[in-house]
Amino acid sequence: MNEKIHWNKIAPSYNDEIFDVFHSDKKKKLPKYFKKHGSLKKTAIDFGCGNGKALPYLAPLFTHIVGLDISKGLLKQAKARGYENVDLKQADLTKNNLALTPVDFAFCCNVIMFPKIEKNLIMLQNIHRALKPGGTALIVLPSLDSILFSSWRLIDLYRRDGVKPEDIPSNEFHYFKGNKRDILQGIVHIDGVPTKHYSASEIQVLFPEAGLTITKLDKLEYDWSTELTSPPDWLKGPYPWDWLVECKRN
Repeated sequence: MNEKIHWNKIAPSYNDEIFDVFHSDKKKKLPKYFKKHGSLKKTAIDFGCGNGKALPYLAPLFTHIVGLDISKGLLKQAKARGYENVDLKQADLTKNNLALTPVDFAFCCNVIMFPKIEKNLIMLQNIHRALKPGGTALIVLPSLDSILFSSWRLIDLYRRDGVKPEDIPSNEFHYFKGNKRDILQGIVHIDGVPTKHYSASEIQVLFPEAGLTITKLDKLEYDWSTELTSPPDWLKGPYPWDWLVECKRN
């Protein structure tokens, strides 16, 4: 898939098609992490900024921000937000050795999720390269643990209605389209697009390989309505989640 063409095509309907992490974050953890690391003496970079949904949170907290994205259409939308301390640049984040001026803080939200695992490692390495020594990154990643748990929860709901696992309609698990190797690598189809999902243990291996030290592995929890159609009112936590990885450059 040509990523530039894909995201330029989506740009006009981006807000309708792309999951809004900021809106769905049940405990509003992202703004708290931004405040923790923000300072008007610090600079920041938003890897895969899209149409700039993070900018209202980042712009008041950092003296200067660079937003990178592959789509000119999305960058145009981000520019329309009108933040004077934000520079926006078109870039393919999967390219080796991006020319980046080191910053104090990096943010990357649900961008490192290509089915080609090598591209994801390059992006992590580019984030490492973009950070000053001791700089911090906050990275949101799709959770394989969560989608497996959500699938189990669905099976459990059917069980409560007297339906055996083998009798559940196969389209309920339409996101598991790949072969065994794909599933073992965390490749799940979201809206028909093969998307990399991560286990907690995998994150603990990959990040040090990219030169990043994990300081906290947290969860961004979402309502059950993000995973299930018409979930029962009694269905509470544990909730589905994305991983929120706080890390530092070695």
